[in-house]
Amino acid sequence: MPAVQDLQSLPYARHLQPFAGELTYDGDHTEVHLDGAEFDDAEAPGSRFASSALTAVTFTGGTFDHVRLDDVWISRCRWIGGNWAESQMLDVTILDSALAGVQSYRAYWRRVTVQGCKIDSLNLRGAKLQDVEFRDCDLSEVDFGDATLINVTFPGSAIRRARFSKATTKKVDFRGARELDVAQGWDSLRGVTISHDQLAEAAPALAHMLGITVKDR
Repeated sequence: MPAVQDLQSLPYARHLQPFAGELTYDGDHTEVHLDGAEFDDAEAPGSRFASSALTAVTFTGGTFDHVRLDDVWISRCRWIGGNWAESQMLDVTILDSALAGVQSYRAYWRRVTVQGCKIDSLNLRGAKLQDVEFRDCDLSEVDFGDATLINVTFPGSAIRRARFSKATTKKVDFRGARELDVAQGWDSLRGVTISHDQLAEAAPALAHMLGITVKDR
């Protein structure tokens, strides 16, 4: 299903109330709109957001482990560092946003669309991603090591220096990616689907992994 592109098209848009206050431990927030807020080193582990929207919000550092986002729409936000370990996202859309140096290991993402985002050094080690689409994104040095990826696609995205060591994959499709650069873990990508052009570009790395020496003479 295509991602909702504007706030007013959300089924719960008319119910949203401006978020006023601070993020706190185990906070429970439903039908709220965070707009233009900046959170520096916030401490909000275990918080939950449901049927909510975030626009132009910046998170710098902070502790957000075990946070849960259910049916949340996110646009033009920034995450700079911070601990989002073991967080959960269900039915989440992230548009035109940036994530850099975020620690999101052992996270759980299901039915998540990430579109038009710049993602740098995102730690998803040990995470589970199911029914996730990275559309028209720039992904640089994302760590999928030990992660489980099920039905994950990358249409229009550039994947650079990604790490997949000891990852488990099922129905992972790279064919739509405009760039595919795997720094580690080709041997963990058994069963993924790639295009002929991607195979040709990956051939030297695959040959090296298999111990194959290629010589013309």
